[in-house]
Amino acid sequence: MGRLDGKVAFITGAGAGIAKAAALLFAREGARVALIELNAEAGTNVQAAVHAQGGDALFVQTDVTQVDSVRLAMERTVAQFGALHVIVNCAGGSTQQDYPVHEMDIDNWHKTIALNLFHPFLTCKFGIPHLIQAGGGSIINFASSLGMVGSVKPAYAASKGGIVAFTRTLAAQYA
Repeated sequence: MGRLDGKVAFITGAGAGIAKAAALLFAREGARVALIELNAEAGTNVQAAVHAQGGDALFVQTDVTQVDSVRLAMERTVAQFGALHVIVNCAGGSTQQDYPVHEMDIDNWHKTIALNLFHPFLTCKFGIPHLIQAGGGSIINFASSLGMVGSVKPAYAASKGGIVAFTRTLAAQYA
C-alpha cells in the first residue's frame, strides 16, 4: 500500500526533470497521475514508464499558458479519474532572451510570466473547485531562490517571486 493510494495528481511539465521524477514517484506511491505536458513524445514516454511500473497515468498534451488548454486538461483529468487531490505546478523556465529590463523584448517578458506565474494561476483556478469537492488537497508550486533575491534574468526572477507570493496567498485563502 502506497502513501498516495486513491489520490489523483495533476502534474505540469511532467515530461522531464523534476516533474517527471515526481510523476514516477507519485505513481509508485499509488497515485493516479495526469501528465500535463506540451511535448507529445515526452508525455507519451512518461505515460509508458508509469504504466511499466504498474501505475495509472493519463497524458494530456497541454499548453499551460493557454486558458482553454488548461481548463480542458483539468476536465479530462477529473473525467478520467473521478477526483483531484494534488496539483503540482512544475512547468517553467526562462529563455536565453531574458535580458536586462531596458533590452528585454516585451513579448519575451509576457512569455516568461505566462509560463512561470500565469500557468499556476490557471491550474489553481480550474483545480481548486475539485480539491474542495474532494474534501481538500495539496497544491505544490515550484519557485526558485532567485525569486527571493533577484537575478540577471528579470522576467524569471519576477515570475518566481510572484509564485512565492501567490503560494502564500493560496495558503491564507484555502488553509
